[in-house]
Amino acid sequence: MTPVESSACGPVEYGGQGEAQALIVSDLPLQGDSRRRSLQMNDAITLVLEAANWQAGGRRVAFQACDDSEADTGLWSKAQCSSNARAYAADPSVLGVIGTYNSGCAEVMIPILGAAPGGGLAMVSPGNTLICLTESASGCPKGEPGSLYPNQRNYARVVPNDAYQGAGLASFAKSSGIHRAYILYAAGDVTSLGQARTFRGAARKLGITVTGFRAWDPDASGYKPLMNKVAATNPDGVLLAGLTEDNGPQLIKDKVAVLGPNSGVKLLAPDGMAQQSTIDLAGSSSRGMFASVPGLVPQDLPGPGKKLVSELRKQIKGPVELFAPYAGQAASVVLDAIGTSGTRAGVITAVQQTKVTNGITGNFQILPSGDPSVGPITVSVARNSFVPEKVVKPSAALVKAARQG
Repeated sequence: MTPVESSACGPVEYGGQGEAQALIVSDLPLQGDSRRRSLQMNDAITLVLEAANWQAGGRRVAFQACDDSEADTGLWSKAQCSSNARAYAADPSVLGVIGTYNSGCAEVMIPILGAAPGGGLAMVSPGNTLICLTESASGCPKGEPGSLYPNQRNYARVVPNDAYQGAGLASFAKSSGIHRAYILYAAGDVTSLGQARTFRGAARKLGITVTGFRAWDPDASGYKPLMNKVAATNPDGVLLAGLTEDNGPQLIKDKVAVLGPNSGVKLLAPDGMAQQSTIDLAGSSSRGMFASVPGLVPQDLPGPGKKLVSELRKQIKGPVELFAPYAGQAASVVLDAIGTSGTRAGVITAVQQTKVTNGITGNFQILPSGDPSVGPITVSVARNSFVPEKVVKPSAALVKAARQG
């Protein structure tokens, strides 16, 4: 099997008999603060391939892990995501892409992969949550999602979108006694702004007063002046919508320095900070903060999910990152689609028709939008690691309010 010709991609992995006939690739940030999470996601993909004997419907399948981050920032970049997508499209052996984690990167890649030779190239994400990738919302300024699919819908994800996460996190905030919330989001990141808007829409629906809505500069050296402005509005909760790589740990430290421990003015964040590196880098300041993830956390997964988490835990000898099982589920969806059809166009059709029973992340189907049919949200609390606190299933009315945020 000839590897994808890109310096962003590692070696081809294949443990089956004979020569591989097809290739799936993962596209994740393998540098910076998210490296640990992404490596575990790739480990989960490999475990799923091993369990399938590196086959899909009798077709021998290899795997190649690729990096969409820049060395100097550890963040995805438009240039790298575009370059990666063109490399995948140009290699006819690639029948599926597992990724991306960052929704902004997916926005770049989807139309390139949709126009790939052979009828387009399917992408199944274990981590994208931006609503605009699959559904229209108030924060979709460029005609998304329609503008992303000039040919056909070639994208799906196995995690709920941010309308569910915003609604779930706002519902948790209300039940935790938050009546006045200040919302902060990372400047320049469409996903962070989208998550801030969905929380705002749901919070207002629940009667929570939004005392402020402001961007933070990820390149700032500190945030005490910003937190003083937040404190002046007298909130009892603060939302940080952004990534750990957006200087999140410093923001958390300065929140605690100005507004006190998280047992008082509560600190909440969506999934971009729900990883072990947030706790490691923010230290004791992270203690007591709440972070949400779409779906269930690893320790709450039943059946095949529980088995995969156990295997991962033995392999890495530490806590399993929250998105790792979802990478395994995305790999399973892609493998099943390749088993149905050995052509790129056929794989896209098969992904769109996915119905999963007793899967790694439970039972679901892929809706026409590309979203999964179920949308629970898990909120965890930061201690030495993130520990699940509550599973929230927001109402349809609250999800609608979040989408209109």
